[in-house]
Amino acid sequence: MKHAGPKTLDRLEPLLVQIRAFEGLKEKSRGCFYLKSKGFLHFHEHGDGEIYADIGLGSEFDRLPAMTAAQYKKILALTAKALRDGKPAKAR
Repeated sequence: MKHAGPKTLDRLEPLLVQIRAFEGLKEKSRGCFYLKSKGFLHFHEHGDGEIYADIGLGSEFDRLPAMTAAQYKKILALTAKALRDGKPAKAR
């Protein structure tokens, strides 16, 4: 599975705009967000249109689908929780 390319990131732009609105995250390259000094959130593409978000959970990343409004909502909720708590949140 490869990191999301420009066309995939174009499809994710509405989600990226919402993620960029969170204070505390730094977008070091398009679609790659850091929390403090650690990688926190980035995207992958796979096959025909499948998109996934990898959200940092300490030393691990949890992979979540990122293709529907409901999936975007979950990614945003986990991001908000991580920023509120000052640390990444489990996706489960």
